[in-house]
Amino acid sequence: MQVGAALTPAVLLRGCDRLARTLRTGTANRFRVCTMPTPMPSAPTATANEKVPRPAGPEEVQNLAALLPIGAELKTRIRILVVDDEHTLRESCATVLRQEGYDVTACGRGQDALDLLKRRGFDLVLVDLYMSQVDGLMLLRTALGTNRDTIVIVMTGNPSVESSVEALRQGAFDYLPKPFTATHLQVLIGRAVHTLIVARETQEQRTDLERRHAHSDKITLLGTAPAFQRAIELARKVAPTDASVFITGESGSGKELIAQFIHHHSRRSSRPFVAVNCAALPEGLLESEMFGHRKGAFTGAVRDKPGLLEAAHGGALFLDELIEMPKPIQAKLLRVIQDGIVRRVGSEATDAVVNVRFIAATNGDPEAALKAGDLREDLYYRLKVVPIHVPALRERPEDIPLLADYFLSTYWVRHRNKGAPFPRLSAAAIRTLSVHPWRGNVRELQNVIEHVAVVTEPGAEIQPEDLHLVAEEQPAADANPASLVSTLLNESYHAARDRVITQFERQYLTWLVNRVGGNMSKAARIAGVDRTTLYRLMGRHGLQRSPSTGWVIEREPTEDEAVVPTGGAPEDA
Repeated sequence: MQVGAALTPAVLLRGCDRLARTLRTGTANRFRVCTMPTPMPSAPTATANEKVPRPAGPEEVQNLAALLPIGAELKTRIRILVVDDEHTLRESCATVLRQEGYDVTACGRGQDALDLLKRRGFDLVLVDLYMSQVDGLMLLRTALGTNRDTIVIVMTGNPSVESSVEALRQGAFDYLPKPFTATHLQVLIGRAVHTLIVARETQEQRTDLERRHAHSDKITLLGTAPAFQRAIELARKVAPTDASVFITGESGSGKELIAQFIHHHSRRSSRPFVAVNCAALPEGLLESEMFGHRKGAFTGAVRDKPGLLEAAHGGALFLDELIEMPKPIQAKLLRVIQDGIVRRVGSEATDAVVNVRFIAATNGDPEAALKAGDLREDLYYRLKVVPIHVPALRERPEDIPLLADYFLSTYWVRHRNKGAPFPRLSAAAIRTLSVHPWRGNVRELQNVIEHVAVVTEPGAEIQPEDLHLVAEEQPAADANPASLVSTLLNESYHAARDRVITQFERQYLTWLVNRVGGNMSKAARIAGVDRTTLYRLMGRHGLQRSPSTGWVIEREPTEDEAVVPTGGAPEDA
């Protein structure tokens, strides 16, 4: 739908609050609407090497709303409130939405809108952020206070990162910078209404389960440690909203479980939870998996294939190890987050409009990735609406006995015959578990206890030696490169130089790899070398990364391994 169809040619929406740019294309009565991308405020522009999706063309724009169909009868039951003190924008939005079939109320004063929201519930509220008397955030809070299922979209002609993040954190569904097109408004409202449909579907599903006294698959989060309880409480608070969540924590600490917990307690729980590991796939395959592809897009693409974004429609997409995602895919993902438009690999047209909640996670430092240029700033702030940190298991030792007992009973039931007497952990075994460093966190504890459940005799008391814990490996050298020992008084210049260089390289490599927890890609970035060079340097000095702890340890030399002279730079350094 074009704004020109609803307004006379003389009425053009100008200024910072204009709804669309209307351009003459020949005769006085022929107009078209230009699509204007709405990027995250203050976002850096993409570089020439990044694949930024082109804006949709006029013909494609007209078909975007059709990709997210909503029945006419349902539209008449959707109550929308449009609040803006700029008359032209307010009435234009109301006209577009009424022609779509929605039940629309328009309001030009913040105080009038506040009184209306206190008396009456709306399904969807479109509100300007900056107004006299009552600002948009106050109206946002009032709307959600009256009906927590209300979807609020915040508009503003003065966008900024701070205001957008604050609006999203307070519960806004989306943040809409002005100016925007009629089609962009239609698509955004369509995605919001689809969220309402999914929420009602979820509520009906839960009501049906309660009526049949059945239970859905529950997500169990065990732990009484204050740090872990804070993470759970924050996850519980953010779950009913559509806000994006960014989860940080070490590998194995339970980031994906927290993400599943959020989805399970959200209004989207009746729809899929789809997870993708951004570090596990090369760039080309990751792009195809996420966005899908068209037949013939590349060798082996024998049919059209929808991607994970389309599979997660209505639900949630979990982006694990986000900072490992290549930047060209980050740029393409940002477009989907902003307006829900998906273009498959090899396609020249928009293939789908999706309504997805995004939950991202990483075991690294996103701020460091941001400074290093590995993570787009606009994408980071768009996803980091609500940050949650999951503590490492060694930071919550009081939870270890609880987790161990839970895993033991779970795996005993899974692997043993029904009725077999349960074993139990002795006090000594619990003490041993509690002091173990658990570099692999809860995942490592889970594996240890599952092994015990498989090999332990029924009814036995489990002792420390039954746990088969691997002794903690110590670093091969001091992890501080500043601690070089000066014992060179009786050596020649060249011998002393070679000894110092060798000792420095060993200590630097040990400090570097230990610092990043064994993440060789991150270590290589910090050192400014490629991973092959880093591995070769470690091999030169007889070092290797421990597969169990990630620490640097001594490598046992093989018999046929050549002795490499010490000192000097390696050939590929």
